Amino acid sequence: MSMSVSPPTLSPAPSIAMSTGEPEANHLSRRRLPRAILRNPTALAGLLILLTFVALAVFAGVLYPQDPLDMVGAPLLWPGQDPEFLLGTDSMGRDVAAGLAHGARASLLVGAISAVIGLFIGTLVGAIGGYFGGVVDDLLVRLTEFFQTIPTMLLAIVIVAIAEPSIGMISLAIGVGSWPTIARLTRAQFRSLREADFVMAARSLGYGDARIIFREILPNALAPIIVTASVMVASAVLTESALSFLGMGDPNVVSWGNMIANGRELLRTAWYLTALPGGAISLAVLSLNLVGDGLNDVLNPRQRGE
Repeated sequence: MSMSVSPPTLSPAPSIAMSTGEPEANHLSRRRLPRAILRNPTALAGLLILLTFVALAVFAGVLYPQDPLDMVGAPLLWPGQDPEFLLGTDSMGRDVAAGLAHGARASLLVGAISAVIGLFIGTLVGAIGGYFGGVVDDLLVRLTEFFQTIPTMLLAIVIVAIAEPSIGMISLAIGVGSWPTIARLTRAQFRSLREADFVMAARSLGYGDARIIFREILPNALAPIIVTASVMVASAVLTESALSFLGMGDPNVVSWGNMIANGRELLRTAWYLTALPGGAISLAVLSLNLVGDGLNDVLNPRQRGE
């Protein structure tokens, strides 16, 4: 259930005027950006689906206050068979709808935390290597290549097997394995921007390296990083589901992956037990990819015809 991420080809735009070193309004303004996203049908469709899952995750405790692991009904009730359990029950009498709602919380939380971890490590490594170059860049490139040779899924399995499986540990394991893509993308952006006119102007004004990296170059390199982040979240959701399916998820939390694992033995007689969480995973991943494609269209000047 791994997903490869290809760095988007977005063109960076300088953001500092030669005379003052302050940002120019070359990209979409902050006020225009939300409007442009809402006008993009791909981004809007993905955003609506994603917000539905986010709302389901946030209000899962309100909609289904009982523990989703509790046996609350007769076993193997099909969807629609009992009005109290709209999506049926599993082989142990647990409410499938409650499991889907609480599973959304677990899957999206892992996706968000692991993406933040991967973004932090990858952006930091890529920014330092791309800006300074030389020996520092060579060492960081070798480190990035080493981690790229290790499949994210395999690294996550090893880390979770060594440590106690939990939402935090799973998020850390996936985040540690996903940062090389962001590092290579950030490095490429910094290498193309470090000799730009606005960077030279910042140096002539006496700005230090830290300010130039984080306040001048990084804001201009964020567009492709943000687009890739949405794909990272989708990949993390798939990886977490795969770990849970293999029995390496958090045993105290319901997730879409372990719901599929629990229903696989009844696939022929009660296929809804795997189809419903599987469909939720597919829709969540689809929404994140649609959001990424829409952001690429909005943030890429070439896509906007500029």
